[in-house]
Amino acid sequence: MTFVVTENCIKCKYTDCVEVCPVDCFYEGPNFLVIHPDECIDCALCEPECPAEAIFSEDELPAGQEKFIELNAELAEEWPNITEMKDKLPDAEEWDGVEGKIEHLER
Repeated sequence: MTFVVTENCIKCKYTDCVEVCPVDCFYEGPNFLVIHPDECIDCALCEPECPAEAIFSEDELPAGQEKFIELNAELAEEWPNITEMKDKLPDAEEWDGVEGKIEHLER
């Protein structure tokens, strides 16, 4: 099992989760983070650190977020690894909790 970054991370991109990951399995895009499923050790340290509550265990994904399993795997192969906390996006608070953000995902 792995953890998955879901839609609410889009346009927020808090990186608190990155700071606690013992295996550095996060990858960074322009406005979204993903977890590499083959590198995640299912330690669950990242989940409670996410201010946007956008990280879930693969078997506990909210309804409608299943597509993010494949999206995390795909983008983790394309994007660079991130190992240190960075500033959140400037308007993260405005986007936190907004539904239907998938159309704003920048690759």
